[in-house]
Amino acid sequence: MFDFLPSWALTIYLAKTFAVRIFAVLAMLVLVLMMLDLLGETGDILAVPGNGEPELLRYVSLRIPQLINRFLPYSVLLATIITLAGLNQNSEVVAMKAAGLSAHQILAPLILTAAVFALASFAFNDRVVTRSVASLKIWQASDYAPVAAEPGTRLNVYFNDGNDVLMASRLNGTGAQTVLTEVTFYERDDAGMISRQIHAPRATFAAPGWRLEEARSFDVATAQQEIIAGPLVVAGGVNLGQIALRKVDPDSESLRELSASIAALESAGRRTSELKAKWWHKISGPLAALLMPLLGAVAGFGLARSGKLLARAMIGMALGFAYFVVDNAALAMASFGGYPPLLAAWAPFFLFLLVGETVLIRTEE
Repeated sequence: MFDFLPSWALTIYLAKTFAVRIFAVLAMLVLVLMMLDLLGETGDILAVPGNGEPELLRYVSLRIPQLINRFLPYSVLLATIITLAGLNQNSEVVAMKAAGLSAHQILAPLILTAAVFALASFAFNDRVVTRSVASLKIWQASDYAPVAAEPGTRLNVYFNDGNDVLMASRLNGTGAQTVLTEVTFYERDDAGMISRQIHAPRATFAAPGWRLEEARSFDVATAQQEIIAGPLVVAGGVNLGQIALRKVDPDSESLRELSASIAALESAGRRTSELKAKWWHKISGPLAALLMPLLGAVAGFGLARSGKLLARAMIGMALGFAYFVVDNAALAMASFGGYPPLLAAWAPFFLFLLVGETVLIRTEE
């Protein structure tokens, strides 16, 4: 492996140059996109009484990890084009080829650097991004009002109890300590029509059923509203097992947590193909950074004086962005059941790996 690399001095020079450009491009993208995002959300955040600069900074701290995770592969692609185009423009690529280096040997330090960024991206996504996504979704669901993000928090959940339906805007806690907030219980007749609606600000597990506090009842037939004195127990068929299986958000769960959620859903006979595709994509997604030097390599070769440097850079960008389009399309097909999860997550990566290798070999090797 080490024989395939150029000299250590040249390897360190190329890797350092490439890494600096990745950081520079990523910082530029995140800064610009964060400013645009903040312009759209500032009004909603400050509209809540008591919110101010600390809440704006909190939003930024929760949003930046998501932007970094999403745009790191784009940054690697643009940094590849900038680095190789600059080396080509200064005839450094010509000098390296004259010294006997192949195109693959020139790219080897860049690919190793991209591999380091891919591993860092995986760890960052699994440990940081998932938590920021979960916290931000909870905060946004409460319209940026102060809210405590407790363990097991889920948003906009609903459960069937025969014909009846139990809905809640937020679910907090786990097991017998589960608490539902802003609860609505719909009693339906045999025809599926709503006969009574019961609303309560809070509900706790009553083993069995759910105990509503400060409930209000609305009878559809008489159009009469009634305040119910004392607690009311409803939805006796909704147990803690149903709570544990409802509403899995793969973006806010780590790889280990998502594995447990998929296993629980499969044991209950639920469909998990979409979640399995997201599970595999948590691994294949960060590897997109490893692919970008190969797809953008076309920008760094060929004679700069031929006048085709810009065209080569555009081809490199087109190949890189085509990968992201195909990757997103494959995940969408997996969610509809059109692709197997493993194929949806990995097929775009290997397809464009072959495309990049083909372009590089046909043009340079």
